[in-house]
Amino acid sequence: MQIAIALFPRLTALDAIGPYEVLQRLPDATVTFVGERTGEVRSENGFLGLRVDATCDDVPDPDVVVVPGGVGTRALMAEGSAIHDWLRTAHETSRYTTSVCTGSLVLGAAGLLDGLTATTHWSAYEILRKTGAEPTGQRVVEHLDRRIITAAGVSAGIDMALRLAELLVDADAARAMQLMIEYDPQPPFDAGSVEKAGDAVMARLTEYSATKD
Repeated sequence: MQIAIALFPRLTALDAIGPYEVLQRLPDATVTFVGERTGEVRSENGFLGLRVDATCDDVPDPDVVVVPGGVGTRALMAEGSAIHDWLRTAHETSRYTTSVCTGSLVLGAAGLLDGLTATTHWSAYEILRKTGAEPTGQRVVEHLDRRIITAAGVSAGIDMALRLAELLVDADAARAMQLMIEYDPQPPFDAGSVEKAGDAVMARLTEYSATKD
């Protein structure tokens, strides 16, 4: 079973590495990090480097596609972006084509989400809508008849990967993957959504965001 995780400049690292930690543990799974060209790409703040091991052309028909998010997805939305042709071709034969966070913007730009509900980071709902999708605040959105799954920001990618493990193998396999990585989230704060965060948290987020690109 071949799993292709797309990498590109200015991605959110955990959007790729979270699903990787789950999916690479499945029986007979091979994970390949693919991109427009091989070599290192840096995360959105430039602090972390990840390596693209194969070009998209080298992996034309993976069983599973994962497109992570990050500010770098905006460049991939451009008309004629090389990843669009790869996604459309790969999706013809993939068992599941998936995204995490703003990776859904790339799926949408490639025409894979037309008329479908989909999720993304809460700040990008209107951008997603412009690609032809219908944004929803659900953590993971499945269209199993279309073999499309989208996940919201960062940690939702792990949830999606566990669901993929169930779909690809069975529920006990997914539970085993969850136990293997000791995924038992118990965050010290309950501020993981706009509805829960409150005005003070949103003000602080705005302040911090102003110092970043």
